[in-house]
This record gives sequence, C-alpha cells and structure tokens, in this order.
Amino acid sequence: MISLAGRDIAHSWGKFVLTGMGLGLLIGVTLTMAGVYRGMVDDAQALLHNSGADIWVVQKDTQGPYAEASTLKDDTVQAVRGMPGVARAANATYFTMQVLSEAGQESRAMVVGFEPGLPGEPLHLVAGRHITRAHYEAVADFKTGFAVGERIRIRRHEFTVVGLTRRMVSSGGDPMVLVSVADAQEAQFLKDNDAIVNDRVRTAANPAFNKPGNAAVLEAVQALQTSSHNVNAVLVQLLPGADPEQMAQNLRRWKHVQAYTQVQMHDILVAKLIATSAKQIFMFLVILAIVSAAIVAFIIYTMTLGKIREIAVLKLIGTRNSTIASMILQQALGLGLIGFVVGKLAATLWAPAFPKYVLLLGSDAVTGLLATLLICALASTLAIRVALQVDPAQAIS
Repeated sequence: MISLAGRDIAHSWGKFVLTGMGLGLLIGVTLTMAGVYRGMVDDAQALLHNSGADIWVVQKDTQGPYAEASTLKDDTVQAVRGMPGVARAANATYFTMQVLSEAGQESRAMVVGFEPGLPGEPLHLVAGRHITRAHYEAVADFKTGFAVGERIRIRRHEFTVVGLTRRMVSSGGDPMVLVSVADAQEAQFLKDNDAIVNDRVRTAANPAFNKPGNAAVLEAVQALQTSSHNVNAVLVQLLPGADPEQMAQNLRRWKHVQAYTQVQMHDILVAKLIATSAKQIFMFLVILAIVSAAIVAFIIYTMTLGKIREIAVLKLIGTRNSTIASMILQQALGLGLIGFVVGKLAATLWAPAFPKYVLLLGSDAVTGLLATLLICALASTLAIRVALQVDPAQAIS
C-alpha cells in the first residue's frame, strides 16, 4: 500500500521540515510561558526556604512582609523568643530598590536585613564569606552582577560585597542583597539628612515639645527622629515536635500580632501574590494553543488540496476511506512531532537568557507533547473531511 504521508513528505521534505520548525518555535514559546509560571512558583518557594522560618510574625491585620507592608518594633523578637516551643527567632527587614555599584551599574534588588547566625542568614555561599562586621558588609545573589570585593551604595552608605550566594530571590524574581538588620533599618526607615533637619526645625517650633526650661523633652523627641527601631517581620524556628499552627494561634492571641505558618505563607505568595500573573500566562497559553491549531489545520488542508488527484486515484483503485484518513492523520502527527522537538530544544536554549528564572519541568514537556499531538489530530479533521469527499472520477477527468 502506498503511504501517502510518507511519499508526500519525501517528495517535499524541505517544505515539511521548515513548516515543522516554524510550528516548533511557536511551541517553544508555549513551553517557555509554562516555564515562566513554574519559575514564579519556584521563586516563591525559594524565598520561603531561604528564610529558614517555620512561622512569620508580622504586623497585625496584614499579610506581610512579602505581600504587603508590615512594621513591628524590633523588641518584639524578645517576647517571641520567650514563647514555649520557640527554638530561635530573629528580626528581618525587606525592601526593594535600585542598588548602585561603584562602576555605575544599577541592579534592582530586594535588600534584606538579617541577624547573622539566626533565621534569614544565607544558607550557602558560592564565593566569599559571610558577614562578620555589624555594619557596611553585604552578601549578594550572583544575578545582581556584583563581585566579591566590589563596593555598592544602598541609600546613603557604601557597602562591601564580601560574599555571593545563589537562588536568593524575592517572589518577583529580584535578586537579594543581604546586610545586617541595623544597616537595613537605617536604609529603610530613616529619612535623609535634609528631612531630618527640617523635622528638627518643626519640632523645635512646636510648643508642646519645646517648653521653656525643659530642653530634655525636645532632645528626646529629636533623638527619636534620628533612630529607628522598626523591622518588617520576626522569623521563628520551632523546636522539634512543636505544632506550627498551634504556635501561630498562641502568638496571635497573646502577642497581638499576625503569624503565618509555612503553608499559609505559601498560599499568600502563590494563590494571591502571583495569581493575576498566573491567569495572564494561562490566557497566553490558550491563545497560543488556538493559533497552533489554526496553523496546523491550514497547512494540512493546503497539502491535502494539492493532492486531490492522487487521493482520487487511491479511491478509484479501492482504497478505504479509513486508510486515506489515517495517512493524513499521520502527516499531521509527524508535523506535530517535528514541531515539538524543535520547540523543546528552542525553549531549553533560550530559557537561561531570560532575566527571570524559567523552570522547564519534564512533566510539562510530556503534557506539551500530548497536547501538541491532540491539537494536530483535531486540526487534521478538516483536511480529512475534504479528502473523503473527493470524487474518484476526478482521477480520469
């Protein structure tokens, strides 16, 4: 039996391969979009894992510190450490800004304030060392582009990069720059020098703070304006066997704060923070699937129209309709296989060049292959219908 699909592919293999490559690039974009979503989820999970926390204590009635603003007094950690079941607790701050290097390079990064040796410290370094001084040393993720020994500016002060880490990123994929809590407090909460001077003038002009013969009140108020005792969260590690949910409930009840377990914080990051982005990516995937189906349907339909006489000859010699339909289906599936292989290779090659992490999972590749074959099979139905309606008399007309 003559293989219509095989003979046609062999006769015009160049056109068939080029068409498959074009389809493959479209499939590659689809796989990349799925990888972007997987990367966003993995960034959120990496953020939780790198914090080393079992519970996040944040400002009451907020979903901080990653989803929204949260402010706590830094002495809250002392009360948390005294709770039964708490192994370690540490203050932490988080804020995103443009960090400038001495070479003039700008990198958007999440600046994290942590306490060395406690939750929040970088888990592993790929170069350099950990922070050993209380001020003006930093550890940066390698995606910032900074090098060990390089000096960077955060707000008013310069820091020396003493170590590099990997996969320390925010939920949005921004690399982290980690400094001491004291430095981060000053950078995040303190005003610039001009604003401090203006506030001192306003405070001195206020009779409530500057009463005659009582200069101590004015001095105390002005001292508060030049110091900060705020943090964004307290990271808590529990003793083995402690129940995170029960501990979180105790903290909410007795310390008048909000507390989230790992499961709850994961839901906040994935189900709420990146939910809109996930829906947008899903819409792109649907559109790409529809476009792919339309392209395959048009290509197979055009190829079938070019073989009307050959199909009529096959019908004239008694070839069954199921055989003719099978041949066209094989051609469509072959086109899909070529496209998927090209798309998978393309996605693998260009994924590392994306500014944000793109995670290509094997399970997504299998799903993509099955979806591609299904789309190609459905797209071939139009061409099969045209082929089955061919009149055998056209072979001798």
